[in-house]
Amino acid sequence: MPKQTFFNLAAKKQQRIIDAAMNEFAAHPYLKTSINRIIKDANISKGSFYQYFQNKKDLYKYIIDQASDTKMKFLAQKLQDYQKLEFFELLRELFIAGIQFKKEYPLFSEIGDRLLNGSNESLKEEIYAESRPKSNDFFEQILEEAVNKGEVDPEIDIKFTAFMLTDFSISIVSYFFENHNPNNLDEIMNYVDKMLYIMKNGIAKGIAKGDEDVTN
Repeated sequence: MPKQTFFNLAAKKQQRIIDAAMNEFAAHPYLKTSINRIIKDANISKGSFYQYFQNKKDLYKYIIDQASDTKMKFLAQKLQDYQKLEFFELLRELFIAGIQFKKEYPLFSEIGDRLLNGSNESLKEEIYAESRPKSNDFFEQILEEAVNKGEVDPEIDIKFTAFMLTDFSISIVSYFFENHNPNNLDEIMNYVDKMLYIMKNGIAKGIAKGDEDVTN
């Protein structure tokens, strides 16, 4: 995280550095990003940079943290009354909000996509190890509430299911933007409903009445 000297800066200067870093990390894979370009765009010296951050990774992780906090606030605003929603209705709203966030915060989204699709596995593992628990905890909470309300199978492993939902929520947003028009609301709704159908019903072919196993 940034050193205290960064937080002692005027808010305008802090934002100038953040903006320069976001532009750089959104435009290039992490290993090809340049501190020199960042300090040039932010109009600070290299010496000042190292007064504010330990290194490039320190700045990068701060930007990722900013993206995570911004997304959580965005989702909280969109889902103020989430406890009133049935579990799959809540998932529907979450997935739609995730697509909306990616559209409204393109730089954060591009940085996230570069991390997700990049080849720097050690960095990816380090970032996810720090950021994943927030998402897992949230999904665990709503799964427990759904089980208590009888909306979800009580036999599921809640921690494992929360882990899968975290991955699923990231993957389906990326898939949507690669294959659909993010400006088409009807297409968004249709896509999300298809995803929820799979989650609710699985992919196994249903057993017709009368076809049950009667060998026992």
